[in-house]
Amino acid sequence: MRLSSLLALLRPALPLILGLSLGCSLSLLRVSWIQGEGEDPCVEAVGERGGPQNPDSRARLDQSDEDFKPRIVPYYRDPNKPYKKVLRTRYIQTELGSRERLLVAVLTSRATLSTLAVAVNRTVAHHFPRLLYFTGQRGARAPAGMQVVSHGDERPAWLMSETLRHLHTHFGADYDWFFIMQDDTYVQAPRLAALAGHLSINQDLYLGRAEEFIGAGEQARYCHGGFGYLLSRSLLLRLRPHLDGCRGDILSARPDEWLGRCLIDSLGVGCVSQHQGQQYRSFELAKNRDPEKEGSSAFLSAFAVHPVSEGTLMYRLHKRFSALELERAYSEIEQLQAQIRNLTVLTPEGEAGLSWPVGLPAPFIPHSRFEVLGWDYFTEQHTFSCADGAPKCPLQGASRADVGDALETALEQLNRRYQPRLRFQKQRLLNGYRRFDPARGMEYTLDLLLECVTQRGHRRALARRVSLLRPLSRVEILPMPYVTEATRVQLVLPLLVAEAAAAPAFLEAFAANVLEPREHALLTLLLVYGPREGGRGAPDPFLGVKAAAAELERRYPGTRLAWLAVRAEAPSQVRLMDVVSKKHPVDTLFFLTTVWTRPGPEVLNRCRMNAISGWQAFFPVHFQEFNPALSPQRSPPGAPGAGPDPPSPPGADPSRGAPIGGRFDRQASAEGCFYNADYLAARARLAGELAGQEEEEALEGLEVMDVFLRFSGLHLFRAVEPGLVQKFSLRDCSPRLSEELYHRCRLSNLEGLGGRAQLAMALFEQEQANST
Repeated sequence: MRLSSLLALLRPALPLILGLSLGCSLSLLRVSWIQGEGEDPCVEAVGERGGPQNPDSRARLDQSDEDFKPRIVPYYRDPNKPYKKVLRTRYIQTELGSRERLLVAVLTSRATLSTLAVAVNRTVAHHFPRLLYFTGQRGARAPAGMQVVSHGDERPAWLMSETLRHLHTHFGADYDWFFIMQDDTYVQAPRLAALAGHLSINQDLYLGRAEEFIGAGEQARYCHGGFGYLLSRSLLLRLRPHLDGCRGDILSARPDEWLGRCLIDSLGVGCVSQHQGQQYRSFELAKNRDPEKEGSSAFLSAFAVHPVSEGTLMYRLHKRFSALELERAYSEIEQLQAQIRNLTVLTPEGEAGLSWPVGLPAPFIPHSRFEVLGWDYFTEQHTFSCADGAPKCPLQGASRADVGDALETALEQLNRRYQPRLRFQKQRLLNGYRRFDPARGMEYTLDLLLECVTQRGHRRALARRVSLLRPLSRVEILPMPYVTEATRVQLVLPLLVAEAAAAPAFLEAFAANVLEPREHALLTLLLVYGPREGGRGAPDPFLGVKAAAAELERRYPGTRLAWLAVRAEAPSQVRLMDVVSKKHPVDTLFFLTTVWTRPGPEVLNRCRMNAISGWQAFFPVHFQEFNPALSPQRSPPGAPGAGPDPPSPPGADPSRGAPIGGRFDRQASAEGCFYNADYLAARARLAGELAGQEEEEALEGLEVMDVFLRFSGLHLFRAVEPGLVQKFSLRDCSPRLSEELYHRCRLSNLEGLGGRAQLAMALFEQEQANST
């Protein structure tokens, strides 16, 4: 009785007890098996490779494991050694040891350099990182936009040998794959680039259209040069020591056969047409064959087509393959859009969450009124959002072409959708709106007055609204000239008599930010005297400035602060820059600054990187602090009465006290970075266009930035600079300035008084004081 009641109580727990017992038994059995197998398999593997296993092998393995453990090495710099600035490489891939994927070498000749080689360059050059042309012609003149290497010997074996030698010497460390082709070959560049991206770079590979040598075995094959062939970097490195021997021992009239015999005889590597599941497909084009009528699978899937007898045939092949790639891309887009529609039904939002066009990001949703993207209104002749702030300006240039393209696309899509029942013709554009959405692209909303024609010939005028989107395509890096952070910067500080009192503070900041960290920069003080200042018997207003400069030269041996004295009744920034420009070489990088500016290492580096000789001038926008009397220091967070504050200076240090608000002063353009050669070129153009009295009057109302803007073909880069923070100061707006400069000066002073909240509070307090 008791036993049956006990079993009744334990019956629900019996599966758990049996499972625990079975699991413990299997665990003990597995432990006994492992102990019976002996040593660690990894240690046994090491012993098998290195010879008989000995008792010290595990100890050596453990020691090697300890060697690979990461250790933190503290940084230590010897204070007795001079500080040396570390220069970074031009690209980060140089530090990481990364390489480009593919280099293409084209073998050409004297007769085809200006015909077939040019056609190859126009069809495939924009798809590859580097495209080189090799010829045996001595002193060959390279066509525009092509990089030609002349070897001076047109013998086939010699040309191939020197080409491989050149690739190894100059590009062997920069590329993983080398594709060698003839100029009578058309290459489908996107497919070739995709093929190189799928292949492993760690193997010796000789890939192309395999051909058999005459009288040789099946294993001895070479790659036909007419269809191109791919060489791996590792194979090129191994082949380099054997080039001289192959050139003397192997006689062949064809360079592709010579290379194939050299690889087989010296390295035992033959040509293959398939590797790692990737097939190199080629097509031999028959004579007088029309590419538009060719529809075989071998042609449609080919990487290379050969032979191409003339340049026009090369362009026709390119047109056919480009159309095929475009059709394939459109087909893939339609398939992806269909899949997105099917999957959208299963999402929580359902079909309501489907954006238009399908597959592109949804329009940007603003979270406040400050984030609303505005629409620009336009017609076919005018736009009502002008860069200079005018209410209406002509629609011209790229903007007019953009609107015309949008109208043509809208009419084309309407006819494609409703033909053959209806046919539309545009009469005029009633209203046009466009805006740029950073997440999608350029959006258009067009109100069109159309003439609708039916199949029976009936006509009727219709007004319809259409929406279009020009989506953002693939982001490309624009080619820019190379700049380096090692360029010396020449700071130029014009000083008026009224600014002499603030100069010592600038010099102290210059010593702390530039001289102390040993930045590669120099300073020139331009002391501007008035007509009656600094004369005989009169005190020198810049005596304190000269004494402070001499003190810095004493504190920092080897430092020399140059100063120039000029006398001007109405100093102009351009005239002062003319004086400094004549004292320096043409390759000098100038940083025009003010006494209120505090340049540091980061600012100087951005000056070096953004000012490009012959290409671009850089004029940063500094951060101007508000008037401390109207914008007092902030209260600590959480303090009684603490409310919203104006923007604080970028990079402000909270430990130095509560910061004062401010704004980026877009009206000021006193700071600038540019090269002396670019300034001299712009100045010469100004003198050529304006002569005599007209030039003298123009110089009174121009700043250096205006000279670059109006009389230079350089890019003018204007951007906010968070490293330039200036204390509040009222600029002296000279009545001799032009109307535009005087307006900008006055506007800068007014906007720099304080934020809207601070000004409103000051007016409120003044009204309260007046009322009492």
